[in-house]
Amino acid sequence: MKNGSATVGLAIGAAVFVGAMAAQAQPKIIGPSVYDWSAGRDQKTDVGAFRQVMKGPTATLDELEVHVTRLDPGKLSHPPHRHPNEELVIIRQGTVETLSGGVWKRLGPGSVIFNASNSLHGLKNVGSVPAIYDVINWKAPPKTGRP
Repeated sequence: MKNGSATVGLAIGAAVFVGAMAAQAQPKIIGPSVYDWSAGRDQKTDVGAFRQVMKGPTATLDELEVHVTRLDPGKLSHPPHRHPNEELVIIRQGTVETLSGGVWKRLGPGSVIFNASNSLHGLKNVGSVPAIYDVINWKAPPKTGRP
């Protein structure tokens, strides 16, 4: 019986270890929070700068990600691309052109861009000053019955 007890003990220990590792791998759910702009830092990029505000799962989303981009004059944020997640881009400063629905459209401060799931999109600064915009990006769990 000792051998059987050791096997059961090892199995329980392995299950506890695997459970603990899974708990460590799961990011913490974002709850009520505030983000002080003065506490953040910009990261320089080849085309301007980027500041991560928040990124992680919420009670209803697999991931909510918010960042602010400063795009230098004449620069493209990245080549046009697509991804399954949806995002809003809110222009704070500057003049940009965005690829939306297959057409490049010129926008200024206060304008809002919605990049739908898997839609080809891109953004370039066509003005003479840095463009600054907020990006709110989310990934929702799959929903059954969605068209």
